[in-house]
Amino acid sequence: QVQLQQSGPGLVKPSQTLSLTCTVSGGSITTNVYFWSWIRQPPGKGREWMGAMSYSGNTYTYYNSSFKSRTSISRDTTKNQFTLQLSSVTPEDTAVYYCARGRGSRWDDWSAYDYWGPGTQVTVSS
Repeated sequence: QVQLQQSGPGLVKPSQTLSLTCTVSGGSITTNVYFWSWIRQPPGKGREWMGAMSYSGNTYTYYNSSFKSRTSISRDTTKNQFTLQLSSVTPEDTAVYYCARGRGSRWDDWSAYDYWGPGTQVTVSS
């Protein structure tokens, strides 16, 4: 059984960098069958794909251009985890953040995701 466990702060100050980690158990993040995404849902809004990581001999990362290069995803294969960093946060980055495992060709096709983390409520406030 695959499980995704999230860790990271629930409160971040404006202009700081948000860092969230997703630790995967029951499956390897280096499999070339799946990709691993970060997705968020701001209050009162729909889900928003932020970025993803895949592996096919090398690690590949993909980002939603709407974040204007503020997003970075990295991995630690020794811990089977991947990390999201979102820089220069503002109150508009307040959202529930999810990590998830997907398969297919569309990052924002939510039916492509079969396992999700529990979500982390992140509030950006001074």
